[in-house]
Amino acid sequence: MNDSTPSVTHLYAQAILQAARRRGLTLPASVCDRLVPGQRVPLEVQDELWGHYCRLADEPLSGLEIGLALQIGHLDSAGMLLVSCDTLREGLEALVEYAPVIGDGGEFSLSEEGDLLCLYYQPGYQVRVAERVEAVMASLVRLAGWATGGAFAPDTLLLSHRALADATSYRDRLGMPVVFGADRNGLCFGGDQGNLPLIQANSALRDHLRQLADYTMDQLGHHSLSAQICRLVREHPGWGKERVAADLAISGRHLNRLLAEEGVSFKVLRERELHRLACEQLRAGRAVARITESLGFSEETAFVRAFRRWEGMTPARFRETI
Repeated sequence: MNDSTPSVTHLYAQAILQAARRRGLTLPASVCDRLVPGQRVPLEVQDELWGHYCRLADEPLSGLEIGLALQIGHLDSAGMLLVSCDTLREGLEALVEYAPVIGDGGEFSLSEEGDLLCLYYQPGYQVRVAERVEAVMASLVRLAGWATGGAFAPDTLLLSHRALADATSYRDRLGMPVVFGADRNGLCFGGDQGNLPLIQANSALRDHLRQLADYTMDQLGHHSLSAQICRLVREHPGWGKERVAADLAISGRHLNRLLAEEGVSFKVLRERELHRLACEQLRAGRAVARITESLGFSEETAFVRAFRRWEGMTPARFRETI
C-alpha cells in the first residue's frame, strides 16, 4: 500500500539517537517512543527529534558532526546501492534518483558547470534547517571519500545559510573551503572526479539493490519522473524521447523541462540504462548481434561504438574480462 505521508528511514533517525548517546544526552521519551524499529519515521517526528537534539547538545556544529559520523547503513538500501555503483558519478546519479528512500526532507540534483560537477541539495523542511543541511553535506563529503578509498578531493562546499561557528572550524573538520550565503547548497568538484572508481563496486549487487529501491519507491508512492523513464527504457530500449513522453502523457518538450528540474536529461538517463542492459546481456552470454537489435541500435557497429564510449573497450574485450 502506498503511503504519501512524508517520512524518513528509521535508520537515519538512529544516527541521531546514536549521536545523543555518544554525548550522554537523554532525548524525550515522548519522541523516542514514536520511533518504531523497522518502520519509517514521519517527517514531523524527525523534525522534533532534530529540535530536541540540537537544543540539548548546545553545540553550533552538532549537525556537521552527525554528518561526519554517518555510516552507509544509516541511508537504508539506497546507501548500499550508491557504493555498489562503478563510479562516483554513477553513485551520485543514483542518489539523485533514489534519495526518497532515505527521506522526503529534500531533493538532490547533479549539474555540469564548466570543468566542475556540482551536487546540489534543496531542503524541504522548516526545523533546524542549517544544522540538517550541514549534516547532509558533511555526510556526502565523508562517504564519497570512503567510497573512493580516499581519492575524492572536492573543490568547494556551498552553504546558503550563514556560518554557525567560526569558518575555520568548518575547514578543519571538512578539509576544504566552505562558502556561506551561497545561492544554494552544493558540493562542487572536478569533473574528472566523477570517473573515480568505487572500492565497493559490485554490478550484481547494484542491480539487485536497484530493484529493491524501485520497490521501496513504489511503496512510498512517489517515484520520480527520472525513475519512471528509466523503467520505460529498460522495458522498451528502442523507444526514443517522444515515444517515452507519449507513454507518460506529456510532450517531449515538457519532459525535458521536468527532467531539468530533477537535474538530469533524457539522453543521460537513456544512455545509462542502455549501458546497464548491454553489460547485463553480455554477462549473460548473449550474442552481440542480438544485443544490438534488442537495444534498438541500427547496426552492430553503432552498438560497438557506443559500448566503447561507455566502457572504454569493445563488447568482445568486455566479455573476456568477466
